Amino acid sequence: MIKRYYFPVLILIHGMLHLTGFLSEFELVDVMQFRQTFPKPFNNLWLIAGLLFAFTAFLLAFRNRRWWLCGIVAVAFSQVLVIVFWQEAKFATIPNVVILVAALTAAAACFFKRKFDRDVKTGLQQKAYFGDSLLTETDISQLPDPVKKYIRFAGCMGKAKVNNFRVEFTGKLRKDEQSAWMPFTSEQYNFMHTPTRLFFMKAWMKNLPVAGYHCFLDGRASMDIRLFSLFKVQYQDGPEMDLSETVTFFNDMCCLAPATLIDKRITWLEVLDGNVRASFTNNHLTVSAWLHFNEAGALVNFISLDRYAADTGTQLPWATPLKDYQEINGFNLMRDAETIYSYPDRDLCYGTFRLDGVKYNCIIKDL
Repeated sequence: MIKRYYFPVLILIHGMLHLTGFLSEFELVDVMQFRQTFPKPFNNLWLIAGLLFAFTAFLLAFRNRRWWLCGIVAVAFSQVLVIVFWQEAKFATIPNVVILVAALTAAAACFFKRKFDRDVKTGLQQKAYFGDSLLTETDISQLPDPVKKYIRFAGCMGKAKVNNFRVEFTGKLRKDEQSAWMPFTSEQYNFMHTPTRLFFMKAWMKNLPVAGYHCFLDGRASMDIRLFSLFKVQYQDGPEMDLSETVTFFNDMCCLAPATLIDKRITWLEVLDGNVRASFTNNHLTVSAWLHFNEAGALVNFISLDRYAADTGTQLPWATPLKDYQEINGFNLMRDAETIYSYPDRDLCYGTFRLDGVKYNCIIKDL
């Protein structure tokens, strides 16, 4: 939490230093580096630049996504003054460049995220797939007993059926065992009427900012990863990804929104030793998975053979073990999960996820 304010404080200090140019007119400060007297209009311009930096720091501290706009204006204003009074103020160019780079990076991230935001607004206009009624015993009567127990365990009974949900994660990702972990935060929306999964990620790779957008809509999937939200470092789409993201969508239903397991697009295939095998069909693609439950009724693993590993281009067993269930907004949901591919010679955990928040049945005014 404290680290969040480091950069805003630095911007604020930089802005306060601009006030010395303004205060020098009134001889309230003795600024030795200013060897020349500023004409009165320039004193006022130093004040304006300082106030712009102060406002930029305020916007950034309170996570206003448009802080970069004020930051760019502040830097431009400041740098013009620095150029005019170069001999006295040239060293202010260094923090100006740092702030400008950060602002331009934030601007790029904002523009990159626009498609995600537009897609979310479109998704929120989907019809309620399950209607507006509450989940009852009649709704789950045809489900296998372990699934019924899980839905009750999760606290879904007697509450509104889930037509969409928003999820927040923190975690870390890596390509393989030799790769460094990449910390990330993510925002995700799932919509049930037309199965849609919109996943936007902010991460750090080798101390450089990376943003990624995974879009699964109407059976088609794409992944766009960009350094500084500008330069594409990875892009993927096509039939293999369509199938893989169908698995991921089904996984989200099982792990994050148990109430959606009443979906008629799910076929319950087999029950063995308290575990259940099921398939999910969307847009003519069918995927299947084993759902593993513990004695309390909690889902503890989801294992599918239908997901492709990006490095090999082949289908490998893919598992998402879940643990440490917690109460969120009156629901009992997993707190931590891993994503694991099982290769012939080893298991690779390439992602860890901590569930920070879930909201069901979002509406446009929630944005």
